[in-house]
Amino acid sequence: MQTNDFAHFSMSLRGCCSWRMAQLTYTSTGVPLQKRPLASAQGSLRARALVSRVSSRSTSSSPLSTGTSHRNSSVFQETVARHSALSLGAVRNLTGRRVASFGMPKRTLSKVDSRVAKRALVTAAESGGDERLAAFREKMAAAQNGKGVDAYIIPSDDPHGSEYVAECYARREFISQFTGSAGTAVVTKTQALLWTDGRYFLQAEKELGPEWTLMRAGLPNTPDYADYLASELEKGARVGIDPNTIASGAALELKATLEEKKMALAPLEENLVDAVWGSDRPPFPDAPLRVHPLQFAGVSVADKLATLRQAMAKEGCSAMMVSSLDEIAWLLNVRGGDIAHCPVTLAFAVVEMDKATLYTDQDKVTPEVAAHLAEAKVSCRPYDLKAARIDATEALKAAGGMVWVDPDKSSLAVMDAAKAAAKEAKKAIEAKAKAKAKKAGKKKAGVEAAAESAPVGVFESKTPLGLAKALKNEAELAGMREAHLRDSAAMAQFFAWLEAEVAAGRSVTEAEVGLKLIEVRGQQEGFIEESFPTIAGAGPNGAIIHYRAIAGADRSISADTMLLLDSGAQYDCGTTDVTRTMHLGEPSDHQCEAYTRVLQGNIGLDQAVFPSGLPGFMLDSFLHA
Repeated sequence: MQTNDFAHFSMSLRGCCSWRMAQLTYTSTGVPLQKRPLASAQGSLRARALVSRVSSRSTSSSPLSTGTSHRNSSVFQETVARHSALSLGAVRNLTGRRVASFGMPKRTLSKVDSRVAKRALVTAAESGGDERLAAFREKMAAAQNGKGVDAYIIPSDDPHGSEYVAECYARREFISQFTGSAGTAVVTKTQALLWTDGRYFLQAEKELGPEWTLMRAGLPNTPDYADYLASELEKGARVGIDPNTIASGAALELKATLEEKKMALAPLEENLVDAVWGSDRPPFPDAPLRVHPLQFAGVSVADKLATLRQAMAKEGCSAMMVSSLDEIAWLLNVRGGDIAHCPVTLAFAVVEMDKATLYTDQDKVTPEVAAHLAEAKVSCRPYDLKAARIDATEALKAAGGMVWVDPDKSSLAVMDAAKAAAKEAKKAIEAKAKAKAKKAGKKKAGVEAAAESAPVGVFESKTPLGLAKALKNEAELAGMREAHLRDSAAMAQFFAWLEAEVAAGRSVTEAEVGLKLIEVRGQQEGFIEESFPTIAGAGPNGAIIHYRAIAGADRSISADTMLLLDSGAQYDCGTTDVTRTMHLGEPSDHQCEAYTRVLQGNIGLDQAVFPSGLPGFMLDSFLHA
């Protein structure tokens, strides 16, 4: 196979093929993985070198810079910070302080600085893993006025069940130093364990300190954390959780598992990780909201609410509590920037039959956003679950009926708030009926009337929002196509640059690849930010799923290198995620064989006929057949 044909052919493979091929090529040959990055004290030298290397290749006329030099652009500076373990302030001292906005949401220094900390992977020993666990266990022993807990569960979730979280909610990462997006940590009096899936086994092995045990979720001999606790703890043990960070449905299942073994689930008011984190915990994000234009949304907020209310009326509901951030953004046609690479804002919402309320920090609500929401009778109140409960209570008092809550997408705290609202409303309705009957001299009739009125309670079921969001309208489909067209142009420009650099014998590092991709994407209309940190894995690094390059500890790309490139962008019209695997020279026979076998596996999977409802992992055998 000719070199150019190989590179072109590789671009047709899917992302799942790309990383699997890298694993076949490198993990099976025993090539050692990259060592951890240097200590953060050396970040300044790495950043200076990175700034010098990359900015020397940029021109002041680059469309990305909007009239400023590329090294002065906000995107460039923030990316250097993320790749060098320096604060944004330090990078600006290196690159110059003039910053262009490019119409992007304003980012705060605290958000970027904390994102830098996430990029700078350090060992648990370097960050005081033993001391951190010791302090945490002291908090466990003192919990609930000295009652204490025998174990504490730290999921990845924030109060909204988000897959990716704001830095202030990265509690599992703080306590374990594992930076993957999925995983659950459990700390007992004597053990510290982390459950994560096969995507992150290699990463977890690198990042976890010696005091942690990796539990390889999904393998036949690995129990889930609920079964593990039920089998390892003694009768009468108490397992602590933060009710804001576990879904209501999952909490009920966990409670049942523990109670079978005479153990108890103990929801705690204070998050114990926060108690240890203290003043070092990153601040609450404050990125401003922006309107998602109707030309891209396709349906107005008023029309979306009208459709939702029809479904609510059908189920006898007069209110709905929503806590899933993507559903709130979709329903209200707004976008935010509270979570890196995700255009959402931290918020709750309550939808009633004649109005709706968005609960978020008021500083985020610009006049444009406020006017946009007001058109659909949506008001804004501070980010407060208690306020949402009070409003839901008033809605039920006024109209009766049920409050709709999705148990799989709402935390235990949200479900408890909904139940409290329903209980209070029911009590108020009954009291009002009794008072009215008493006044009319018909006490018994009043009680019967209250009992026969519309039931007041919590309707626990999936809401229509998830499915409605998944069914794309014509405007959304057009936006998706447009986003990929823009991204394709940027990727073509990038590949031309990369091939020319390598052909000329110049060294290109993995970190520089991420910077260059931001530069070329920034030249496209409507570019906002990366949709996730670029994964540029050269050689053995391609076998690390969700690998992140750090300047000074990354690999160089040459004509002898196999490169895995997984990247994407957020545009005003849509989001992209593109994975390619390529070789920039003449691949070895082993690399060609590995590549071909993965291609065959993907073809086998593509042609497979399987019954409806078959779990995805059971199809994995087609990739290996």
